[in-house]
Amino acid sequence: MDLGIRGRKAIVCASSQGLGYACALALAEEGCEVVINGRQEGKLQAAAQALREATGARITPVAADISTDAGRGALLAACPAPDILVNNNAGPPPGQLADWDHATWIAALENNLLAGALLIREVLPGMRERRFGRVVNITSAMVKQPHAAMGLSTAARAALTAFTRSLAGQAIVDNVTMNNLLPERFDTPRQEFMAQRMMREQGITREQARQQIADTLPARRFGDPAEFGAACAFLCGARSGFMTGQNLQLDGGSYAGLV
Repeated sequence: MDLGIRGRKAIVCASSQGLGYACALALAEEGCEVVINGRQEGKLQAAAQALREATGARITPVAADISTDAGRGALLAACPAPDILVNNNAGPPPGQLADWDHATWIAALENNLLAGALLIREVLPGMRERRFGRVVNITSAMVKQPHAAMGLSTAARAALTAFTRSLAGQAIVDNVTMNNLLPERFDTPRQEFMAQRMMREQGITREQARQQIADTLPARRFGDPAEFGAACAFLCGARSGFMTGQNLQLDGGSYAGLV
């Protein structure tokens, strides 16, 4: 399917690896010009080159911390009028309530609520004026099915979900949609981090840790990042203009609820 976004300009945050990279790849394959982002210059440049070689698309790397005004400004300087914004950022590590002091809460909110909300604030008026825009937030399955150890991530990402939903009903009249992708257990560096943590805590092998994680899903496997990227590209496409304010779960069937 031609998604109708060839030549569109996209910003994909936190895209030097993992699900952000998968989204950047899918958009580049559709012919978008993509600004990618990460904090580590070397890793980011390598990702940009890999994307160029795989797709032939125009890829602009911007090394920046999007939890800061300067970082967000650098992204917008590289792409002042994006048609597509994919919000993404690393989440806080698991923990317990007693671990989360004031500074820890502020950091989580800066990274997983305010970074995305303030980028939306900057790009939404232009999208509406040009009568095309797609905002996709990469959040988490924990938004709909919280887990105590992920309370920081859940709270911040749920707040971004609510903020986006509050705007979606206004923006769609101008052909601007705002949706969320809720991943669970994709085969990314995040899952490797979780497996390594289990290895230390339980004294098990990497293979055993990964299988334990996979077995929590009805699919009994990790998600392929390419599957996630394809879903993101569809939400960013010209043919998804009647879908907004939604939470699309990509979770191998793990969510047991109806809505």
